Amino acid sequence: MRDELLNGEVFYTLKKAKIIIENWRNHYNTKRRHRALGYKPPAPEAIVPLDQRPTMH
Repeated sequence: MRDELLNGEVFYTLKKAKIIIENWRNHYNTKRRHRALGYKPPAPEAIVPLDQRPTMH
């Protein structure tokens, strides 16, 4: 976190720091591709297009 975020940002207010850090944390934990996982995100979004959703009979 220090290398990827904190060393490259200047936080002028606590509110701004919270927003930037939360956005980074969310991206890191859900969208960022990880080499150890075969360049897949650790928690891919669980959005299934409507036309691919299973139907109830």
